Amino acid sequence: MTAPSGPIYENHVFVDPDVLDDYVAWIDDQARRARELPGIVDISVFSTADDEEGRPGRTCQFVLDNDEALETFIDGLAAEIEADALLQFGDSISWHERILREDTSHELPAGEMPECLNCGAHMRGQYCGQCGQRARSRLISLWELVREAFGDLFELDSRLWHTAVPLMIKPGLLTFDYLQGRRARYMPPFRMYLVLSLLFFLVAFFNPRETFGIFYDPQTLAEEEAERKREGQQDAEETLEELAAEGIIVGAEGLPEDIQEDLEDGFNVRINGDGTAETECEVSEFNISGPEWLKRRLTPERLVHVCEQMKKDNGRQFLANLFDNVPVALIVLLPIMAFVLKALYPLSRRYYVEHLLFFVHFHAFFFLILIMQILIGRLDAVLPIPEAIGVLMIIAASFYVPVYLFVAMRRVYGQGRLLTSFKYVVLTTSYLAGFILTMLGAVTMAAFAI
Repeated sequence: MTAPSGPIYENHVFVDPDVLDDYVAWIDDQARRARELPGIVDISVFSTADDEEGRPGRTCQFVLDNDEALETFIDGLAAEIEADALLQFGDSISWHERILREDTSHELPAGEMPECLNCGAHMRGQYCGQCGQRARSRLISLWELVREAFGDLFELDSRLWHTAVPLMIKPGLLTFDYLQGRRARYMPPFRMYLVLSLLFFLVAFFNPRETFGIFYDPQTLAEEEAERKREGQQDAEETLEELAAEGIIVGAEGLPEDIQEDLEDGFNVRINGDGTAETECEVSEFNISGPEWLKRRLTPERLVHVCEQMKKDNGRQFLANLFDNVPVALIVLLPIMAFVLKALYPLSRRYYVEHLLFFVHFHAFFFLILIMQILIGRLDAVLPIPEAIGVLMIIAASFYVPVYLFVAMRRVYGQGRLLTSFKYVVLTTSYLAGFILTMLGAVTMAAFAI
């Protein structure tokens, strides 16, 4: 059986929730009336996405036999249906109508291929009705590849911007809308979280001079390294002078000659209380209280090995491992904090995954704030902006984070200021404790991975 190819008359409405049941019953009656008329092949009524005001959407499609039947329908029953709808419901609905026709102006794949190359569904028109893939077999162009890669970033009506803007300026709105069923206009929560976290670590830890060092003049790099070395040496000397002035240590001239030489070479040297440099990794015997598997792994010999490995490369591998573990630690923190929210709102009748969604959105917002702060901190390198303005913007963004969390809790859970304030204090305290524990876990994993 082939699907009808005649024109389709479609009316689409958004209905106020208080008259939704009456409208559904009314449109069903209109559909029954229309089925009795000649020239109408099929009628379908179905739900569609809500509008921005939260009004449910309903669509009714009338499939006509040909253009003549369409003209008769528009002049007759369609006009009566629209007039009756406005009379019955007035401002409680918004009415839109259009005519749909089969697309025959675009070339189908070679050989008039009847099936989609992607999912195998029967093809009608330029796009597959099942999976949405375009109905052509030729390779796409270079421009289409670029447009697909950056389309969501530069198109102002893309879901990326529809998600990022309310995420930044409307605390809790994404979570509230998602729980109310308004989801199609936004990026999926976990995809948004992963995109923003990846973007944050790219912005925070990407150093073009290290990655693309071959494109930089070696003499310029050497001069910059020498300048950083001089600044480090100056900072070290100032610190030693302050410690000497306070009587904690003697001046640099009273230190051992090897330490003075290290200072002159710009090395960082840690000084013990007796004024000697720590040059050996020594760990005394100690007892670990905890599970047996931890005792077998956290041994003095292993600690000495970690210390020696860190001394070899000045901790570079440790920092690299730590940066790799931080995203995992933050993901581990999400379900922990969702349990805290579940305990704080036992009567909210929300599932655990709904509390988890709240913190997925909050962490995504946090990454977005951090990205903005990093970029603001780097603006002085490219724009003549006073440093004080950049500092004030970073401080303002930092204060915005706790305010955002409080407002988001009120919007999503709908409780008063006093009760929300109490739960806010408990939540932030728990969050700080959970953050410290997960970061300690990340540090431990990073240390024992070198």
